[in-house]
Amino acid sequence: MSCPDKREAPTADDDGKHCFGKREDIIQAKRVVKLVDGRDVLVLYHEGEFYALDVRCYHSGGNLGLGDIEEFGGRLCIVCPWHKYKITLLEGEGMYQPVDPAVKPPRPGPWRSKGVKQRVHSVTESNGYIYVTLNTSTEPIESDCYQTDRYRATLAKMQTQKKK
Repeated sequence: MSCPDKREAPTADDDGKHCFGKREDIIQAKRVVKLVDGRDVLVLYHEGEFYALDVRCYHSGGNLGLGDIEEFGGRLCIVCPWHKYKITLLEGEGMYQPVDPAVKPPRPGPWRSKGVKQRVHSVTESNGYIYVTLNTSTEPIESDCYQTDRYRATLAKMQTQKKK
């Protein structure tokens, strides 16, 4: 999945775009994760579109690269494999269905947004290659806390302990 300059690590060109690889390779793989400027970024291909977001779920750090893609309330979401949190692919909003406990039997209401919880990034295509421009907004987003070397070290330690 080389980029035009043959570098494997996605480095930014002059306009801040990071090459993730050949379009056809990403379509075939369906999902690609790369470390870009200290962020673990997931690029995924679904039904003719490319999306990019932080790979670790805002709720508890679950690997969204393993999540299913489903529609909730007319919005395309990735479902975290750990706790089933639903996150819109375009905006990074957390989705939920409120339940009124006074209604018997309880029935979920229409899907609603919790607001932006997951950092999403923009994806472009040029000359058969897929590029990601990181969302560099200075406003904190909940998924940011899983984009640290400290979290990566904790995760690696947990994975090593599971193998023993």
